[in-house]
Amino acid sequence: MMLVAGTRPEAIKLSPVARSLRLRGLDPQVVLTGQHPHLDLADYGFGHGPHVELECPGQADPIAHVGAVAAALRPLLEQAQPELVIVQGDTSSAFGAARAAGAARIAVAHVEAGLRSHDRRQPWPEEDFRIAIDSGSAILFAPTELSAANLRRERIGGQIHVTGNTGIDAVLRASNGIERRAPAEPTLLVTCHRRENWGTGVAHVADALRLVAEQRIARVELILHPNPDLATRVRAALAGCAGISFHPPCGHADAIRAMLSASLVLSDSGGMQEEAAVLGVPLLILRGRTERPEAIATGNVELIGTDSGQIVAAVRRSLAAGPPRPAMPFGDGRAGDRIAAIVDHWLANRAAPHAAAVAAE
Repeated sequence: MMLVAGTRPEAIKLSPVARSLRLRGLDPQVVLTGQHPHLDLADYGFGHGPHVELECPGQADPIAHVGAVAAALRPLLEQAQPELVIVQGDTSSAFGAARAAGAARIAVAHVEAGLRSHDRRQPWPEEDFRIAIDSGSAILFAPTELSAANLRRERIGGQIHVTGNTGIDAVLRASNGIERRAPAEPTLLVTCHRRENWGTGVAHVADALRLVAEQRIARVELILHPNPDLATRVRAALAGCAGISFHPPCGHADAIRAMLSASLVLSDSGGMQEEAAVLGVPLLILRGRTERPEAIATGNVELIGTDSGQIVAAVRRSLAAGPPRPAMPFGDGRAGDRIAAIVDHWLANRAAPHAAAVAAE
């Protein structure tokens, strides 16, 4: 069995699966594609076990990166011959690994299956990637009943299991022992990295943040993305603006600590939508659509887009409303255990016919 990750969110959400598999005596071979370089697996709860690095850094063209990951993984699959390849989410690393496994006739299990924005442009290319991964997966771990309904509507052929989202396992583990601290003044925590927001979207968000800081609506704490080109553009757009602080990319526990120290979060991150609901932190989604409507239904999360005027108005409105209550629409924090149990059962059933055939010879 092989577990493939390429980005920080994948590492965060696959670590509960890896831990639960190991508790069952199933030790997956961990492969890092290199899409996000310098991933320290110990920081995400994997421990210090061995892993393989493909050294395929992210590219400006995500389709090209899919091909690079698939090509780099193919020899390893031929050598290891795993019964199952486990991928998570909708990245080019996940799709590349799923494509390579499919070409090698190796079964794929998809963690966080069935998410849909129902708009191929938002997010692009992630919506296309997750649809393609789902269509070729033997086992689909849907985080919610809504995600499972999406898969059934598309007549996906693999086994569909509603497990909860492993991101909830991870945030509950990471937040354990971290106290919520009310900031001395209204504080916004901001992240913005989605490809559809590059260019105009980022510029509009920067305009809004400048207004928020200049009008002293709130202090702005902006976490830069690991993509150096994007981080440089964001810094340039907000250079010299008092009331805005820049922070380098951080680990999961530090990100949770920052969320719990903020009055309000502005982000286009999918994982942060889930985390905000659980932590009871209000979040404004800097996107036109979301594949996580369950978060909006809690009242903790609001979809506002990237129009600068709408952002400023939403910030004022949310700060006046105060903090919401924690909600758990994405599961109870035991998704990793459920996934490991299903994988264990699947592997045992797959091995049984082969063992019977050998015994009969």
